[in-house]
Amino acid sequence: MSDERITGHFREQARFCVEYGSPFTGDLINRMADDVEANGPTAQVIGAWQTNPRADALALRLTGALHSASLTKRDGALHALYPAQNPDWRMDKIWPVARAFLERERAWVQSFITSPPQTNETRRAIALLTGFLAFAQHWKGPIDTLEIGASAGLNLNWDRFAYRTQTWSWGRGSPVVIDTDWNGAPPRLSPITIRNRAACDLNPLDIRDEPARLQLKSYIWPDQAERLARFDGAVALAIEHDTRVDRADAARWLAQKLETRAQDAATIVYHSVFLQYPPREAREAIVNAIQDAGAKATSSAPIAWVRLEPEAVTDGIHNGLRFVVDLHTWPTGQRQILAYTDGHVRNVWAA
Repeated sequence: MSDERITGHFREQARFCVEYGSPFTGDLINRMADDVEANGPTAQVIGAWQTNPRADALALRLTGALHSASLTKRDGALHALYPAQNPDWRMDKIWPVARAFLERERAWVQSFITSPPQTNETRRAIALLTGFLAFAQHWKGPIDTLEIGASAGLNLNWDRFAYRTQTWSWGRGSPVVIDTDWNGAPPRLSPITIRNRAACDLNPLDIRDEPARLQLKSYIWPDQAERLARFDGAVALAIEHDTRVDRADAARWLAQKLETRAQDAATIVYHSVFLQYPPREAREAIVNAIQDAGAKATSSAPIAWVRLEPEAVTDGIHNGLRFVVDLHTWPTGQRQILAYTDGHVRNVWAA
């Protein structure tokens, strides 16, 4: 992999971070890009990166490693300088310490960045909620939910979150309060009864294990205090309700769950910013499993499929930047596009 492709990815990711409200992460990634060009410690950590750095989110793997070193106090100086302890942070002071850490702890950082980032972004639940609420307009009975690509399972408890926008709200009394800039007509609000919930991921992180929990937290950008607070609240809920995620291949797990699903409740399959990652054959197997189950659905045991995915995945718009929230229901086989948003759900535009 050429340095130009790596630095190009870093510069692009830095712009995205700034646009998504994290000047800290954007500045840090630009410093790392400069260091790669100078063949400094960042370049030595990366080495001859064999796969696509953009697809691998390489820059975010590295920022995650540095945030982890701060959160765990592996580097006490970074801990003191990072935004959680130092709201008036200055990158001119942070970068020399971070660069020295990358040089000193090269082996540890190289091990850390073998894992892809998992943010388990709880704010995405407010976009998914539009699908759940739309389904609830026609189904008032119990619901069993199946989430694929669930990471640590924080969004399994979406019905226990509180949602707040400038025009509508849903839920209350939760340690997780999710807001967004809502544009357009509000959804029709209804109570929703979740009876059972299950989830799978290829590499679920166990939030009961402190190192795993801090690894998950490290991928949240350090200067975004609201995201960090939502994460802490979602972790507390997940531990309180003993939330578990099965380690499994999504296609096989989903096919088995749908084959044995209850016939006295609705089943909702859902996922968020997941379907772009499995290889094509796995994506096709997932879709086939849902459609095959949908063909067997009845009015007394319907199936719903709620997605929050890039429009390149949902509609083949390869240059599109939007994320689509849509709902498929069976036995009717209908699809509704409900809203558009971005990857962090800072804004939602009702369709």
